[in-house]
Amino acid sequence: MAIYRFRVTFEDYEDVYREIDMPSKATFLELHHAIHNATGYNPDVSSSFYVSNDQWKKGTEIAFLPTERKRSNGVLAMEGIRLSKFIDDPHQKFYYIYNFDRPYDFHVELIKILKEEDGKEYPLIFKAVGTVPKQVAAANFPVPGVEDEDDEEEDVPADETEYGVDEDEDFDLFDGEEEGEEEKGTGGVEDGY
Repeated sequence: MAIYRFRVTFEDYEDVYREIDMPSKATFLELHHAIHNATGYNPDVSSSFYVSNDQWKKGTEIAFLPTERKRSNGVLAMEGIRLSKFIDDPHQKFYYIYNFDRPYDFHVELIKILKEEDGKEYPLIFKAVGTVPKQVAAANFPVPGVEDEDDEEEDVPADETEYGVDEDEDFDLFDGEEEGEEEKGTGGVEDGY
């Protein structure tokens, strides 16, 4: 059986990569799990592989936990698609987005096709270079279900305005302009009312 060696590189951290050996009959779901075995990330989140060209342009999507919209559009499911189905090039590329809520983008490139070796269990992490970034560093978005004291304060509107009107701002706007105009030319018109 053929073994595919993929280099999996973080798009934003090119000096961090993993080389993973996968059997050609493995599914994209097995590759998804192998990547997260190598990174330590939770594999149970919505993610997708995209068949790509040399410029990493996204083509056919192969998804894990797709949204209802993607399902209705006929997206392919990782668990049902073998890697060999989309390997047409000895340097085939896949663009991989992990966790659409707090995404990391990866470049997955086939770098070698080997023969299976007796005594080795696949998938196999062949090489690990660099320390993977912590998931919390991916973005500064609030995590659903995790409350922070600062978040509670931000949800409550500050009481700088009363009844939706910031009085200081309104008076500052009129004070400068109208005082000058009254002094110049009204000559006591207000007294007549």
